Amino acid sequence: MARVLSLSRAVHHWRPLWAGTPSAWVRSMSSLQDRARAVFAAAVEGVQPDSVVRRSLQLHGDELVVDGRSFKLTNNLHLVGFGKAVLGMAAEAERIVGDHLVRGLISVPHGIQETLKHHGKLNMLLGSSSRIKVMEGAKHNLPDLDAQRSAESIRELVSALTERDLLLVLISGGGSALLPAPVPPVTLQEKQDVTRRLAAAGATIQELNTVRRALSLLKGGGLAHCAHPAQVVALILSDVIGDPLDLIASGPTVGSKVQPEKVWAILDRYDLTASLPSSVKEVLNKPGPQCEGDPGEQTQDTRDHVLNSVIGSNTIALECAGRKARELGLRPVVLSPGVSGDVRTVARLYGLLSQYACSPGKEPPAELQAQILQVGPEVGVESWDLFRTMKLLGEGREEGWGATCLLAGGEPTVQLTGKGQGGRNQELALRVGLELGGGAKKSPAVFLSGGTDGQDGPTEAAGAVSDAELEAEAKNQGLDINGFLSNNDSFTFFSRLSEGSRLLMPGLTGTNVMDVHVMLLPPPSE
Repeated sequence: MARVLSLSRAVHHWRPLWAGTPSAWVRSMSSLQDRARAVFAAAVEGVQPDSVVRRSLQLHGDELVVDGRSFKLTNNLHLVGFGKAVLGMAAEAERIVGDHLVRGLISVPHGIQETLKHHGKLNMLLGSSSRIKVMEGAKHNLPDLDAQRSAESIRELVSALTERDLLLVLISGGGSALLPAPVPPVTLQEKQDVTRRLAAAGATIQELNTVRRALSLLKGGGLAHCAHPAQVVALILSDVIGDPLDLIASGPTVGSKVQPEKVWAILDRYDLTASLPSSVKEVLNKPGPQCEGDPGEQTQDTRDHVLNSVIGSNTIALECAGRKARELGLRPVVLSPGVSGDVRTVARLYGLLSQYACSPGKEPPAELQAQILQVGPEVGVESWDLFRTMKLLGEGREEGWGATCLLAGGEPTVQLTGKGQGGRNQELALRVGLELGGGAKKSPAVFLSGGTDGQDGPTEAAGAVSDAELEAEAKNQGLDINGFLSNNDSFTFFSRLSEGSRLLMPGLTGTNVMDVHVMLLPPPSE
């Protein structure tokens, strides 16, 4: 019971910032941790499904405008969607197009409608007279029979369209799990087992989507191929580093020919080839047809009938975070929206950048710069981004600027060695805390890592906040950090530490553009 009460206090601590704090109160905030939470909240608010759809979809009479292109509406608009944020996207899209919508069908996570009601996010729910059918599935973000039924219904809807029809496709993070349509003879269970083992072995989201696409009827352009000759317009909320259209939700509207050698290379990399089911081997050796043809062989005419538009991304979230940082008197510096790789190496990079920014004197040691340039590329941060970031941090030192808000995003990975509760954001925050307190002199920085969907792994938290006092705080409370790390049990650690006050608990946000990292760096002390 005590644990539930402590988590409730953590939720209460978050909500004033999330709900929109009065500006006077915000200006009076002195805690760097409070400011980090406010910056994260602004990042998530900037990529809410209704706002990104409103910015991207305009109706002028009977003309629908997307990305500067106009589409004539003549009682011919149909809608499908799949993903964690799609319910809110669909609700806003229907508000915009009104009676022009003939029918719609969306595949969304299990229980999301009830959860959104519970959190008071009524703007993300469809009206009672909606023409869009909602099908829930993919419990625990894993493809299941409910999601497969949804995928089959979506396939039937789009396959019946003609050249007179316009299909609006809404895609967001989680779309892969919500659109499972395995290529026969692969079963859903077999496909699910392969992807689960890949994820447990540390495969990246790009690698997971490459394998999923090869085993699916609708991914890799399959959905658009089924809809041909109808015009397809896809609005995409990206949850993949770099916003590659062919990998977001495994690219259902992006024609791409399956390259079996790339899939085999991924499976070999994680030692899964020998243990694959015979059905999977059969499909990978000879990719099956999709809707009476291979989407990789689409004609130019087919491709001309598809418009893909990324309307929300991690980059946009970081831009919104930067604006909030300025409001709070912080100097925003964006490192990269593409941080990836093992959380241990990512934590090391943040520790080095903290040392660089907070070292006394005018010039940080050259050895420190060399270490940053070595570690950065290992976690997806290009050398020019590292040089640019260090230059900006250096300018702040020379010109005597105040606290800096270093921003980054992406999706690091965790090697599973235990059976505890937690996710990459909580584990990253824990490891960064150790880095900040592990040098000859403790860093004054505060670090936050949070998932923009509000859920970090199978936990109630989105992430956590840490600083150099983390280790001492844990020792005072009898908590063995290394034990929790070896068991991948970061959620239990943060729940017990100081009554869960360091946890990030926004609840379901209704969106998903990967993770946001916030590191607040006070000016160096002489």
